[in-house]
Amino acid sequence: MRRLIGIVAIAFLSFICVLAMEAQPQTQPPTQTFTPPTQLHLTYPPLQHTTTSDRLFFIGTAPKVGNVSINGKLISRSEAGHFAPSLPLKLGENIFQIQYSSPEDGENGSSNRQQLITVKVMRESRITLPPKDIGFIPDSLFPKVNIARQPNERICFEAIATPSAKVVAKIGDREIPMLPRRRNVQLPPNSSVLTDNNKATEESPLGYFRGCASFEKPSKLGQPIYEMRLGDRLIQEKATGNVEILAPQNLQVVEITAIAADARTGASTDFSRLTPLPKGTKALVTGRQGNWLRLDYGGWVRENFTKVEDAEVAPHSIVRSISTKRVISKADQNSVWTEVVIPLEVPVPLSLIQSDRAIALTLYNVTSQTDTIAIAPDSIVNKLDWAQTEPDKITYTINLKPKQQWGYKVRYEGTNLILSLKHPPLLTSNSTPETPQSLQNVKILLDAGHGGKEDLGSRGATGYPEKDVTLITSQLLQSELQKRGATVVMTRKADDDVELATRVNLIEQEEPTLAISIHYNALPDDGDAINTSGVSAFWYNPQAQDFAKFINAYLTKKLNRRDYGVYWNNLALTRPTSTPSVLLELGFMINPVEFEWIIDAQQQKLLASTLADGITEWILNAAN
Repeated sequence: MRRLIGIVAIAFLSFICVLAMEAQPQTQPPTQTFTPPTQLHLTYPPLQHTTTSDRLFFIGTAPKVGNVSINGKLISRSEAGHFAPSLPLKLGENIFQIQYSSPEDGENGSSNRQQLITVKVMRESRITLPPKDIGFIPDSLFPKVNIARQPNERICFEAIATPSAKVVAKIGDREIPMLPRRRNVQLPPNSSVLTDNNKATEESPLGYFRGCASFEKPSKLGQPIYEMRLGDRLIQEKATGNVEILAPQNLQVVEITAIAADARTGASTDFSRLTPLPKGTKALVTGRQGNWLRLDYGGWVRENFTKVEDAEVAPHSIVRSISTKRVISKADQNSVWTEVVIPLEVPVPLSLIQSDRAIALTLYNVTSQTDTIAIAPDSIVNKLDWAQTEPDKITYTINLKPKQQWGYKVRYEGTNLILSLKHPPLLTSNSTPETPQSLQNVKILLDAGHGGKEDLGSRGATGYPEKDVTLITSQLLQSELQKRGATVVMTRKADDDVELATRVNLIEQEEPTLAISIHYNALPDDGDAINTSGVSAFWYNPQAQDFAKFINAYLTKKLNRRDYGVYWNNLALTRPTSTPSVLLELGFMINPVEFEWIIDAQQQKLLASTLADGITEWILNAAN
């Protein structure tokens, strides 16, 4: 089961993952064939569950007539019989007995209508605890993987060991004292912003040791040996990773071989994303950690996205003239772009930041000799400024004519950097939301979230899966948009299981005016399912922020739904740059009351019509 990286716990429950589906339009919505349970049913958690949360919600249903209790205490239910209480957890094993009793049950509870579900929940500590006996936690010894650093670069060695012991790290000819960490600040997970628990906490864990040092001479130092003394006992253990200090004269240069390499702020996918590096980009390697390479401009990329070669000099380029031109897509005459062309001697790393009517493009390892910039009058560039902000870094500020940005692409053609900027859609003149076919020449991609046997998405109290209702909503919305003249591309039309990458690639391939992924919500374990409801929108690139804010406010006002918020979020389906891409969460499957609204056929039609109205209004306003 493949998971969507981060609805930062919007789909964090163990039954939630996100996949992609490729599909063609379908005029009729699918039939709701799901059969709800007729007896006590528990959707979440599974009968055996492990969590680090201090509380947990229980999502399920039972016949409306009768009572449901957990560990002997009655719990409240919705009019439809659904429940979603949150209960505290102690560290270790927690046993919950969920019982349904009907009015037909006798006083001795012997009726066949009495049903019982037993759930075992293990709550684990959020931090790794030190060993109970003398020794180390093997997985705590740094480094876990091979690392390489520059001479005189600070390296910190860490271990979790018996708290009262004396610990040192031995490497090369050095012995590094390891001191206990008296204070340890625990940052909350990203998902904490969704449960109103976004606060750091201070812990005083015992047995956490740390010592730092730098090494002047290049050498292969090997694996650190951690040594612990407690009384007359001596224990040694090696870290699994080796340490190397790089020689400045032995240069290695990488060339990006992927179409776009995922660049990060650190050496794992836990770190934040930077602007992807286009194919052909070259940069000097300044460090290694496992299969990650640190490049000279500061970003980290995975080695399997690159080709590494020895070099005599580090990549560097002069920048001179810059030009722009208007181009029309050969595949779609309605797709018009402005290309900004920057000739270089070598493809260099870059970063790109959007603002309301401007793009800041930064090139690294470059020096300016620019005297002339040509801006085509039929381009969407209003003005282009530049500044050599550092000896090897130039920032270009590209001011745009349209008030809304509609997409961009970056690539290298040889050593020429091409930044493509999408023009607004070519609407019919004098179009208004009331005009028939007002969205003519507009292409909208709709993604029905989840799908297939494995990826159900979140589930409601009855077990009804998100994947079904996202498809219903998407197809109803498709029909509404087509009535308004839009061309609609669907990522799936049936209960299929296709890779997430296929869904993302379809957005980049189609280059629609707008891309919308339809979802329904859940929460991490520490959420409050009963009291959390509403619609929300997620965006990543600034070009999508205005639509996310508008459509969220539009839905909450027109449908009188609760506003759960608008969030910047690092989601695969919000990251495409060729179009404004948003992900909508249209209600909480796990909320007992809102779930009934979500699966109501008439409300689904009203939601689709309202969505289409909001999309139309935003596009017509943003494009003019």
